[in-house]
Amino acid sequence: MNMFAYDFMVRAFLASGIVAVVAGSVGYFLVLRAQTFAGHALAHIAFAGATGAALIGIPPIAGVVAVTVGAGAAMGLLGEKLSGRDVTIGIVLAVSLGFGILFLSLTTTSAIQATSLLFGSVLAVSPVMLATLAVLGITTLAALALISRPLVFSTLQPELAEAKGLSLRLVGTLFLALVALAVAQSIQIVGVLLVFTLMVGPPAAAQLLTNRLGVGIALAALLALAEAWLGITIAFYTDWSTSFWIAVLSAGVYVGAAVLKRR
Repeated sequence: MNMFAYDFMVRAFLASGIVAVVAGSVGYFLVLRAQTFAGHALAHIAFAGATGAALIGIPPIAGVVAVTVGAGAAMGLLGEKLSGRDVTIGIVLAVSLGFGILFLSLTTTSAIQATSLLFGSVLAVSPVMLATLAVLGITTLAALALISRPLVFSTLQPELAEAKGLSLRLVGTLFLALVALAVAQSIQIVGVLLVFTLMVGPPAAAQLLTNRLGVGIALAALLALAEAWLGITIAFYTDWSTSFWIAVLSAGVYVGAAVLKRR
């Protein structure tokens, strides 16, 4: 069968392509800055935002973007106070998931749409959602390009950057806001529980394969894109979950990169 004969498959490839490039690019800095757990917390906060939005009758994606960007900015403003506090972030993560479940239990409409955010729904991307992802993707990548120089400086040499007058807190806040946008897009494809699949797996593998910054970012985006498209293709012909295949491919690529690194 020709999978591109179906409109929903074409939209799935376009949507996953946009999200994969964004997730790989933003995720590269997320891994480099050792803030992956904060990214995971934002994914669970996004679930609460989606179900809360469904409860009050607005599109879940609106709740996801609003809540995650607000939470990301708050994390960035806390700065060093949040560093190393895995317990605090873990509690926020658990409470957010609890609120999400509560909002979902109180929702009488759009519950299926909100629930799909937990596991991903790439095959159910509508034309409106595709356009929304395109706008969010372009916005995120443009903003990342604007802050890339101070972001690299503050990540690799934070003491020197601060001595030069660069506000580490401002850069951190802006970056976590971008992470929140990337999370909001990623959960449309792989769901809340598997955000790490696109935002951590490919960037981590890229950093094992090369130490060059520009090459690493490009490689992370390409790996995420390949995993997303190959996962959708395999899922189409096997009838197994798309998110499952993307997760398996992400893990396999990372293990392969680790083996090559050792050799």
